Amino acid sequence: MTNGADPFDFASLIVAHDEANAFEAVVPPIVQTSLFTFGSYDEMVAAYRGEIVRPIYTRGLNPTVRAFEEMLAKLEGGEDALGFASGMAAISSTVLSFVEPGDRIVAVRHCYPDAFRLFGTHLKRMKIEVTYVDGRDEEAVAKALPGAKLLYLESPTSWVMEAHDVGALAALAKRHGVVSVIDNSWASPIFQRPLTLGVDLVLHSASKYLGGHSDVVAGIVTGSKELVGRIRAEAYPYLGGKLSPFDAWLLIRGLRTLPIRMKAHEAAGLEIARRLQALDVVETVCHPALANRLPPGLNGTSGLFSFIFREGVDIRAFADRLKLFKLGVSWGGHESLIVPGEVVLEQKAQPNSAHAFGIHARSVRLHIGLEGTEALWSDLETAISAATEA
Repeated sequence: MTNGADPFDFASLIVAHDEANAFEAVVPPIVQTSLFTFGSYDEMVAAYRGEIVRPIYTRGLNPTVRAFEEMLAKLEGGEDALGFASGMAAISSTVLSFVEPGDRIVAVRHCYPDAFRLFGTHLKRMKIEVTYVDGRDEEAVAKALPGAKLLYLESPTSWVMEAHDVGALAALAKRHGVVSVIDNSWASPIFQRPLTLGVDLVLHSASKYLGGHSDVVAGIVTGSKELVGRIRAEAYPYLGGKLSPFDAWLLIRGLRTLPIRMKAHEAAGLEIARRLQALDVVETVCHPALANRLPPGLNGTSGLFSFIFREGVDIRAFADRLKLFKLGVSWGGHESLIVPGEVVLEQKAQPNSAHAFGIHARSVRLHIGLEGTEALWSDLETAISAATEA
């Protein structure tokens, strides 16, 4: 649990960015253009030679996108950042910048399903091997790392919420000369800053908490200038997953309220997790804060977790009776959502990490939104009653 204090000076970062805005605008302008022209031949030559840094074409550099990248880099403690049109564009561009045919990746189990699918399709065709490990077992991770090129982390992991000692895993990667990458979408930089723990690169599905309003699809990676520069040079220009200026503007809006929203998601999520844990019809609640303690570096929890019903509960009746909670696959916005595990397991045409590592068919993943704890709990109680009486 957070102690209520910000882990860094969030306000000063936002103010510093605002003071750099043109015309002292309270909201930064959207530079909605596909290209930028030059005042002279010599200026154009200097830009193409890299002697001056200025926009040429929005797929390469746009001022609004750059403003979001700089803000997120500061929040995570990075030197540079790159924005993408989706979280998967960020993941694929980052991974492909550091591996080549014949290489091997070590990845934690229960990683994001589409990252798992990327590893098992495109990377498999490129003859890139992926070794999956339990991130809680540092000995197993250390044993798998020799000879690997990349350590792919996610903590807590998707669905089952396994939380890892990220700093310890990053140290193991450094010891073996392996680049470490983590998906930090669940915690956001408010509750976890992996770069300060020794991780090399941090990824976000910015569609989730960074945006926070369920109206943008985007991704971002941040880290050192050297490593981000490699992604910028090797994958970013050619895979084409460029973040648009308008989406970047929406994300800047989202970052301004990130600390307030995260604390609200945390408080409501933890309270509802504790109430579910006390119910006889619930077998297990998978929430990191319900363990003995959070691992080092994880300073709070978000609103995403899962639980498992005991036998005899009609999950279809439970899902259909909910009113405030909607059936939906994403998370991180103002709205509360559920995904039943048995539905995920029906995706047999596209096996994912849920199939590979196992999730319980009676499990339900919840995202606790901002509708209010008591209203959400009342909705859950009503639906659980309907599911146990069916």
